Amino acid sequence: MTTRRPATLRGLVAVATLAVSALLVSATASQSAGASGAGRVAAPTTARAAITRPPLPAYVPPVQHVFVINFENKGYGETWGRGSEAPYLARHLRRQGVLLNSYYATAHNSLPDYIAQISGQAPNPTTQIDCLFYEDFVSTAPIDASGQAVGGGCVYPREVPTLPRQMSGVHLSWKGYLQQMPEPCSHPELGASDDTHVATKNHNYAVRHNPFMYFHSIIDNPRYCAVHVKPLGALTEELGHARTTPHLVYITPDLCRDAHDDPCASGRPGGLPQFNEFLRIWAPRILASPAFRHDGMLVITADESDSPATDSDACCDEQPGPNTTAAGITGPGGGKVGALVISHWTKPNTWSTTPFNHYSLLASLEELYQLPKIGMAQQAGLPVFGLDVYNNGWWQS
Repeated sequence: MTTRRPATLRGLVAVATLAVSALLVSATASQSAGASGAGRVAAPTTARAAITRPPLPAYVPPVQHVFVINFENKGYGETWGRGSEAPYLARHLRRQGVLLNSYYATAHNSLPDYIAQISGQAPNPTTQIDCLFYEDFVSTAPIDASGQAVGGGCVYPREVPTLPRQMSGVHLSWKGYLQQMPEPCSHPELGASDDTHVATKNHNYAVRHNPFMYFHSIIDNPRYCAVHVKPLGALTEELGHARTTPHLVYITPDLCRDAHDDPCASGRPGGLPQFNEFLRIWAPRILASPAFRHDGMLVITADESDSPATDSDACCDEQPGPNTTAAGITGPGGGKVGALVISHWTKPNTWSTTPFNHYSLLASLEELYQLPKIGMAQQAGLPVFGLDVYNNGWWQS
């Protein structure tokens, strides 16, 4: 059954969609040419097709447990600059790892960046306005040569590959942990409005910051989804042993603690200071966990820069995909955000100036886990983490 849509929200969607469409039409001719060059191939028949695992590249260390933490809407200078309001992140944690100072988001607004990290899918106009209604992606053509679903909407068909399903297919564990998610695998009914777009005093969970909810290959199996997408509190016990810690731990704070809201819905100050305090609690737990101490890697990055108006730059010859002409609405990407990588295989207090983006992160995770690259992660020439990131060379001797 389709939920009746409030007239005011329906009007908001119409205005937002028109605004995005107008901005996309004004994108540069070169971006339009990049979107039109891909051919079409038939989509795979199943999301759980057999996976042929590529060999482990020689430069990739034996990382087995990866922890990814995303925060919200902060450009590189605001997060990592001298006056950062997150000093625990920008100074204390930063001294423990390698700072990727040319790491870029891939889109505006938030949702397509999260989707990019776990599937390599480029944005479409509906995800660019963060899916105010939780609706199916409607395909208008087969999956194209760059692995992109062609069409528009929110919840992607089962045949669209994802990193989580790749991992399950080779018996590697993964879980998403969402702060203040009311119950495992929490999302609106298909066709309903998403009431988590605006936080309340007691409600700070945002579905649009939970990318796992946008793939039928995950949500159509409620038991599978509930086991893998859980409230953040479940992670505390699971960090206690390496055997109970998933190979991929994907963490999203709530709208107050991820630096998105300022002030928070409760009235308290928000922004980067709240994310700083979140890390003071969770980073030590992760870094002291048996899984991290044995073979772990922590990645901390922002989903996108402040806004399309302030920074929609891109790197890495990013292509907008078949469904938009400008992934960043006013430009080719989501702006420069930076990323910090901490592990045994990174030297403390070092830099990498190599350009990376969210597709690079996906491709790098697929290399670590010996998985085929999917979506935009398979783009020829896309930079992936190499010896500039895995720069503590003792492990190669």
